[in-house]
Amino acid sequence: MKPIDNDREIEKLEAQFPAASGVAFAAARELVLASGQSVLQSDGSTIFEVFPDGHRTFVKIVEPPISVTVGSKVILP
Repeated sequence: MKPIDNDREIEKLEAQFPAASGVAFAAARELVLASGQSVLQSDGSTIFEVFPDGHRTFVKIVEPPISVTVGSKVILP
């Protein structure tokens, strides 16, 4: 594989990461559920355990998601 040295090429590839990771996580989730195992899933500030038959049980409340501006720093408690 040839090295990428063009900044635009790098930015283009980086822009594809969010969509590609979303596809990969969705596929992994489906594989886990298809194997009969459960997955943890967040809905706002609530974590649920989701089972292959579709039912879900409450696990815990967590801090709600926050929006972050690219390049900013966030200090977590």
